[in-house]
Amino acid sequence: MDMEFMIFFLTVLFVGVLQIFIPFITKRSVVFGVSIPYEQVRHPQVIRYKKTYAVITAIITLAVLAVLMIQGQNLNETRQALLGIVFTFGLLLVGLSLYFYFHFKMTKLKQAKKWFGSVKKVYYADLKTRSKDEMLASFVYLIPVIISLGLIALTINLYDQLPSQIPTHWGPNGQPDAFSDKSWMVALGLPIILLIMQLMFYGINVFTKRSGIKINAGNVKSSELRQLRLRKYSSWFLFVVEVLMTLLFAILHLNLLYENIISNLLMMITPIIFLVIVLGGTIWLAIKVGSVDSDLEGKEIIADSVSKKVEGIDEDQYWKGGLFYFNRNDPSIFVEKRFGIGFTINYANPIGYLILVVPIVLIIIITSVF
Repeated sequence: MDMEFMIFFLTVLFVGVLQIFIPFITKRSVVFGVSIPYEQVRHPQVIRYKKTYAVITAIITLAVLAVLMIQGQNLNETRQALLGIVFTFGLLLVGLSLYFYFHFKMTKLKQAKKWFGSVKKVYYADLKTRSKDEMLASFVYLIPVIISLGLIALTINLYDQLPSQIPTHWGPNGQPDAFSDKSWMVALGLPIILLIMQLMFYGINVFTKRSGIKINAGNVKSSELRQLRLRKYSSWFLFVVEVLMTLLFAILHLNLLYENIISNLLMMITPIIFLVIVLGGTIWLAIKVGSVDSDLEGKEIIADSVSKKVEGIDEDQYWKGGLFYFNRNDPSIFVEKRFGIGFTINYANPIGYLILVVPIVLIIIITSVF
């Protein structure tokens, strides 16, 4: 089993398994993007929808892995890559299709049962919650920027010594397999792209930290704990990804500046190590956050003086398809996803586009030069 095939196999396996468990690690008052009262989270139909989604996704994932095992190893590297990409996006597309199907079913069930009809809905705010927030300080994300600036300065100093053809892509064996004519943009491309991503990570943490901590009045303690965990561990995970990305780009760029300074073995295994740590970190994040205020919590809804009589505000009107949050009245840039673990942007706030879209556009423009 070659290294490239292993990467694609692990990626497909990870995507499949994660999709199977998503309904059970998402906060329990939101089912397939639809808000429901806490008293209905164990409704037989709700449980049936989740289990059906998981079973169908599991069957498709096993089928895809079987085909990949039987056919994938007999293909060349190009076809392996194509097959891995097709299967990965195919699983995501199947999961998204199933999501929208059950989103529609849950919407109809909620309307038919009139679950929020006789429930008092209120916003819940606790000024003490903000003091419990343990997100990383944003300045920490600027520390890796020093490496990017150092790489840029080093490249400028060594530019005249670079060969006329500069490597821009490395194959699974660690050897360069694509080259571009020498130019300032090609020489500085990697550290500039890295710098853009680092600043994007910094912006994400800054505005996530400023975003509101939304607590459901129907289950205050669990809801608050989940929000605090999500913010804390997401900031740590984002920082680890930034550090790993910095190390990966630094290794690639140093090998560009000083030919063969990095061994082929290290060039080959570094992306594997990066992938394994990121996938492992994603699982760790899903467990730490998904084990609270979800089906995995394994205990009854926590009762308190607030949650006995009321529920949180039903915000379904602001969620398009249960996936896209669009609320002009909410100053938050980032909010918790309704399906899965992590944050999504408030599409009604232009700052979100500035933080995410502009860096991506810049990276696309730079890579088009290569």
